[in-house]
Amino acid sequence: MKKQILILLVISLLVSVVVNPISLGFKISKKENIESVENKINFLDTLFDLYIELLMKIGHRPSIATCIIYDDEVVWSKGYGYYDLEKQKETNEDILYLQASVSKTVTATALMQLYEQGLFDLDDDINDYLPFELRNPNHPDEPITIKMVLSHRSSLADDNVYWIALSYLPGDPDVEGFPYPWLEDYLVPGGSGYSSTTWSNAKPGEKFYYANIGFSIIAYLIEILSGQNFNEYCKENIFEPLQMHNSSFRLRDHDIDSIAVPYEYKNDKYFRHPHYGIHVLYPAITLRTSVEEYSHFIIAHMNDGVWNDVRILEKETVDLMHMAHFSPENKFNYGLGWTITRQEDGTIKYGHSGGYVGVLDLVTIKPAQDVAVIIFSNELDSELMSTYLERRCFTFINKAIFWKAEQIISQI
Repeated sequence: MKKQILILLVISLLVSVVVNPISLGFKISKKENIESVENKINFLDTLFDLYIELLMKIGHRPSIATCIIYDDEVVWSKGYGYYDLEKQKETNEDILYLQASVSKTVTATALMQLYEQGLFDLDDDINDYLPFELRNPNHPDEPITIKMVLSHRSSLADDNVYWIALSYLPGDPDVEGFPYPWLEDYLVPGGSGYSSTTWSNAKPGEKFYYANIGFSIIAYLIEILSGQNFNEYCKENIFEPLQMHNSSFRLRDHDIDSIAVPYEYKNDKYFRHPHYGIHVLYPAITLRTSVEEYSHFIIAHMNDGVWNDVRILEKETVDLMHMAHFSPENKFNYGLGWTITRQEDGTIKYGHSGGYVGVLDLVTIKPAQDVAVIIFSNELDSELMSTYLERRCFTFINKAIFWKAEQIISQI
């Protein structure tokens, strides 16, 4: 504990140096010549990079790829470290990273495109569309709406680890019968994969329970409504229009050499995991994309549904996705595929985090400042846990890049 406290004190000191460069005498005068100003800026950039690299070392991040978006364009992007340690391959903005739960932002967007076509209403009972009866067995008479599933208020409570783990395999596994009748067997009492822990005791719509399997249901609903395979639908209606040509939910669509290797840090060394798939949860977890390509998607969400004159959603739909549902008075809430957080100053930020084996990602959008930061990294342990110090280092990285954003925006 003393060692962690000491390290955090060192980090805090570095934060003060990086975030307040004037304290080092770097106040730039208008009278200075251009060369002098550039030298000081370059020094600050070097100091900033060293700070990020130190946080990565302490926080056990083999690599991060990151960018800053402002006013509907990427104003800065950079890769740090190695996305493949053994082969010493340096990362960059075009390297693909597994997205974990950040994937849900795309899955929700795909469903809301079908919403715009009038194919369903958010308050519809999801049983109006599924070929099986989806009910919480603790509240069999309470309908579960599509909005509840999208906002983690359906009363689905847990992912049955045994059954989910069966599809956590190297490569790109397919599970026979998925999504149907697999989902019925998993979610309905009496099914071969059913567990009572899958459902909470709360009524549907009453409480927030984060449930990955809910987004497998959403993907199945997309297939039912569109008549297309979920991944193919996303390619045709989101990835191709947004020029995200290398993005996909299935590993088989990628060049394996361009994907960041998933690592786990334990016993003072990095353990290399194979590239893997989680087929029954792939709509919730296994999107792979790059900072460059995903920035197109984020810009569309920041710009009322439009990127590069290409519209993927109407403004009213985007606003609906970015608003907190069911209990907006809470500091933390969930919209439709997006986390919504009320900050201390009363403003709202939205985005999503993602953590799974060998991946930790964070996307944060501050609409009041019209700014967003994307950070992809390729390390997290297999128990989905990290030390306090690792979490703090990742938080400091995010804060540092937002500071960087402020400096860049002030010069625009």
